[in-house]
Amino acid sequence: MSKSISCGILLGRNEEDSTMPPRIRPVLYGALPFELLRTRLGLPIRGGKTKRDCHRIAMPLQRLKRTFAELGAFEASLYLFANLLARISRGRCRLIRYYIVAQPVASAPAHALRPSPSNPVRMIGREDAAVAQFPRPKTVLARRFDDGGLCFVAESKGRFAGFLWVSHHHYEEDEVRCRFDLHPPERCVWDYDVYVEPDFRVGRTFARLWDAANAYLTAQGVRWSLSRISAFNPVSLAAHQRLGIRKLASATFIVTGNVQLSLFTTPPFVHLGWNDDMRPQLPVRAPSDD
Repeated sequence: MSKSISCGILLGRNEEDSTMPPRIRPVLYGALPFELLRTRLGLPIRGGKTKRDCHRIAMPLQRLKRTFAELGAFEASLYLFANLLARISRGRCRLIRYYIVAQPVASAPAHALRPSPSNPVRMIGREDAAVAQFPRPKTVLARRFDDGGLCFVAESKGRFAGFLWVSHHHYEEDEVRCRFDLHPPERCVWDYDVYVEPDFRVGRTFARLWDAANAYLTAQGVRWSLSRISAFNPVSLAAHQRLGIRKLASATFIVTGNVQLSLFTTPPFVHLGWNDDMRPQLPVRAPSDD
């Protein structure tokens, strides 16, 4: 090596080595210590780990610990298995798990909001102009109305703000193949798909929807509103717990293509289907009023 090149390495002026990656060049040219060189390259120091390595390990471990604390050992294990299954199959295989819950219908909500002419909530039919603004496929909306679904729409100064759906007698699930049959139908309904537009999520739109639905259901003599919530959503579970829900059953679905294995904690317990006509029917009974 010539004298000019060796001096260039030490002083950082080697013009003949301009093809060296910029990330490495400053380390070599500055003649930094060996440990700093390994740190810059993201390599362990003397058999140890860099701060970046430790951070990458610590964050997943913290999330894992939090998941087990929030969901419990059994649900957290299923949640991890569901994620692993989806990754391995590239989304072709899914595991979905619900809790079937019952929420009491409040005839006089503790924080009922006064009706507002500029922010009304009304029940609509399929011909209402607001339906065109719903962020749902037309086929899904048509099936809901065909099945007798009732839709409450919230508006704010003429703008669509959100909706809430309820069904009497039964509900046809649209995420998996399953029909929930309600018993006794005069005392309970199924509520589903509560949606609030992003511009109105910090406000009273959600509360107004529920107040309107509760007022209607109370007038109809309905005592319980049934629904399903994801067993893997601790935020939703905590929110429903504050509303006084009761867990009635759980339902787990393993879906691969058109094949669906359904597992329930109540009859029929197990169901296997491989086309749209093979849908399990799960009877759901409202709690007693005691």
